[in-house]
Amino acid sequence: MPKMKLKKKSTAKKKAGARKSPVKVQRKKKPAAKKKVVKRKAAAKKKKTAAVRKKATKKTRKAAIGKRKRKKSVSLGRPKLTGEALLDQVFKEDYHARQIFTFLRVTTLKELEHYSPEEIIDRLSAPLVQTVQQIRKRLADNNRYLADDLDYALRRKVERTRK
Repeated sequence: MPKMKLKKKSTAKKKAGARKSPVKVQRKKKPAAKKKVVKRKAAAKKKKTAAVRKKATKKTRKAAIGKRKRKKSVSLGRPKLTGEALLDQVFKEDYHARQIFTFLRVTTLKELEHYSPEEIIDRLSAPLVQTVQQIRKRLADNNRYLADDLDYALRRKVERTRK
């Protein structure tokens, strides 16, 4: 039974100790003493052989090349119009744009996106160039010419006489 009494006393001591709030004393830290720097790593690096250096440089080159190839793709975000949207509805107020779509024979945005701006200009200007060439040819055949186009009319006349 005396053992039990001891236990009771120890719990009582714990309870009493828990009630007290401990006071912390802050100590000032002393600055660390400066240590001498030992250059052991530099000596170890000198021992590397040429073969090891070559392998290391190849790995770093491959890693650098891999990093260069990985470019973030630029995105415009979520499209505001679907690809199936009709061009006539999107460009209701732009008559000239609708004429171009008719000429290209496209009706949806997806079909239009297959063309580059340069390709559209080339396709649109090709008939104009052909028409102007036909006009120049017909005028030259009738001994007439456009402004600043006398040289073409003379060359055309020489070609006709050779035939």
